[in-house]
Amino acid sequence: MIPPKANAAFVTAMEGVLDVYTRPHHPARPLVCLDETSKQLVAETRTPEPMRPGQPARHDYEYKRNGVASMFMLFAPLEGWRHVEVTERRTAVDYAKILRDLADIHFPNAEKIVLVQDNLNTHTPASLYEAFEPAEARRIIERFEWHYTPKHGSWLNLAESELAVLSSQCLARRIPDAAKLKTEVDAWRKRRNTYNAKATWHFTTADARVKLKSLYPSL
Repeated sequence: MIPPKANAAFVTAMEGVLDVYTRPHHPARPLVCLDETSKQLVAETRTPEPMRPGQPARHDYEYKRNGVASMFMLFAPLEGWRHVEVTERRTAVDYAKILRDLADIHFPNAEKIVLVQDNLNTHTPASLYEAFEPAEARRIIERFEWHYTPKHGSWLNLAESELAVLSSQCLARRIPDAAKLKTEVDAWRKRRNTYNAKATWHFTTADARVKLKSLYPSL
């Protein structure tokens, strides 16, 4: 996406996220980035031919569409932890349940979860009120410190980078149905978590003020 020029709203959100990424690791306040994507489910219509000496595996160009599955990526870059939830949809209610699980199952002992996400219309505290009773919605909302990447600035979300890894290592092939997708994604997640694959962010606000000077309003 092409960011806007001389846009105060963009740089305000950008610097907020960059400042979050430069904080030292704090186990009681884990940083978690959230993003979501979809996967077209595609089944083979003819039996593929396996790889042989001097010949790669072959798949016929014909295929059967089996709908689309959604995936929520939760990535804690300083913890070396990620979780991927495969769902039928990605509604406000689905999002709210993901946050409840993040707070109550994945990080139940955190005093506050520092959440970085994009500006999708369902990625708001209001979604919690669509899924839960008011007291429960407010309880979950208070478990988070909310941060948003700027519009047209999704490159700032480390969960997007982790989705790119998932796509290249696991999803770049035909997967016939949601059950198979869940199995494959879960195997990928377990392997990445076993290796404790982390991400370290190096681009700072000071760097942005020099290298991305055109994004800042001229005074």
